[in-house]
Amino acid sequence: MTPLPNNNILSNFKYDLPASIIVFLVAVPLCLGIALASGAPLFSGIIAGIIGGIVVGALSGSQLGVSGPAAGLAVIVLTAINELGAYEIFLLAVVIGGVFQMLLGFAKAGIIGYYFPSSVIKGMLSGIGIIIILKQIPHAFGYDKDYEGSLAFNSADGHNTISQLYYMLEAISPGALIITLISMAILILWEQPFMKKIKLFKIVQGPLVVVSLGILLNLVFQNIPSLALRAEQLVSIPVPDSINGFFAQFTFPDFSHIGNYAVWVTGLTIAVVASLETLLCLEATDKLDPFKRVTPANQELKAQGVGNIISGLIGGLPITQVIVRSSTNIQSGGRTKLSAILHGVVLLGCAMAIPMVLNLIPLASLAAILFLVGYKLAKPALFKQMYALGQRHFVPFIVTSLGIVFTDLLTGIGIGLVVAIFYILYNNYKKPFLFESGKHIQEGTIRLELAEDVTFINKASIQRTLTQIPDGAKVIIDASRSINIDHDVVEIIEEFQTNAKFRDIELELIEFESVDIKNQVKKVEHALINDLVSKGGKTKTAPTS
Repeated sequence: MTPLPNNNILSNFKYDLPASIIVFLVAVPLCLGIALASGAPLFSGIIAGIIGGIVVGALSGSQLGVSGPAAGLAVIVLTAINELGAYEIFLLAVVIGGVFQMLLGFAKAGIIGYYFPSSVIKGMLSGIGIIIILKQIPHAFGYDKDYEGSLAFNSADGHNTISQLYYMLEAISPGALIITLISMAILILWEQPFMKKIKLFKIVQGPLVVVSLGILLNLVFQNIPSLALRAEQLVSIPVPDSINGFFAQFTFPDFSHIGNYAVWVTGLTIAVVASLETLLCLEATDKLDPFKRVTPANQELKAQGVGNIISGLIGGLPITQVIVRSSTNIQSGGRTKLSAILHGVVLLGCAMAIPMVLNLIPLASLAAILFLVGYKLAKPALFKQMYALGQRHFVPFIVTSLGIVFTDLLTGIGIGLVVAIFYILYNNYKKPFLFESGKHIQEGTIRLELAEDVTFINKASIQRTLTQIPDGAKVIIDASRSINIDHDVVEIIEEFQTNAKFRDIELELIEFESVDIKNQVKKVEHALINDLVSKGGKTKTAPTS
């Protein structure tokens, strides 16, 4: 078994450095594409990627999560810039959103992420995997009408994810298709067991070979008109004419609009949506982590808040933790947060020094890399595993996956969550008490053992059962195992107790009362702390914030 990574940077450097470079290569077009879709300056996406890597990566408690601009905020950003009237005013809203996020962290709002069922989180992963594959197929064929990083069903060109698969056939680029096929062959070869045994190929990652070969083929194809790639088929990072030109791309917020109500509403909207996306990605990343480490959610909200404040102050887009980059990091062998930080450092260095080299990278090469990422997120084995767990797990899982594919990330998760809650309520409705006919009907006595937690959801089923009991029967309602009984249920049973006298029903109630249960988690925490203190020990609490 692989040992859990320690905090020694050097011991994990050999894993984190190659992973950071692959994440960087994937992040560049995503940063640019999301900026384009947001109606913001292209360099604003790069700024957000740099801050998400270096600042958020350093402050976050997540060892494998990678932050940057998110496609889920693109529509909000586009609308806000238009309504506020200037990008500089919008940057002020980003700063305010960061402050709100920090406040959410201190208010311990990170616990929200733990209320999403595992079936919905896994459905989110598979749905994103499917949408990555579907969205990258057009780029692989050289049809680049939709921006990189898009996760929404409706595309920027007026088509949708499915219809684009048809329209791309009318615009196939032979050069892009050749690069895609060669890149896929290399990546599949690199995944073979015998390749993993060769020490050189453990150091040199397949995606690095794919991108390097893609640049070489692009240069070769420039001399072959039928295979030459167009500008929109390549990465397109802004190229400054000097170091001063590089720093001139940074923009600063307009603080004169601090009293503008619309700015504060936009800031709050960014904070809520960005925090929700971050918490969902955080939960998903922890599930993908091969070492199953648990990230302190409230610390993550604080880190994201600081990142958004800094990003807004220097001209960047809003930041969230994002699953595409995070999963790429995990699949590329990243071990610690160093990989996320290094990807930000590499992004900054390359944007300053060699943007013209980055602009030689074909999007078809990156499409091949993302195909592999998408497949690993949506492996057939995952669907089989969820199906084997039964209907109440599989249905929310598949609904979430399809919801994400045919709407967008947050809407799909919302639909899946509603379905999961329905199954929870339905199962709770069916189990208000324990009853086995052979055990609980003896000598004409009907015995009902109430469940541990009996709530208003159980009212209808309990009422129905009590109504069906025949006149003259002997009934025992045993609440000795119940921890909590809602007053609604108490009323129903008390009414039955009154009605039983008129139906010649002999009723016995055991330990029946409405119980007010305090926070049991807090009780355990206090008990453990007090026990340790009384024994003179030192307290050490697990990270929950």
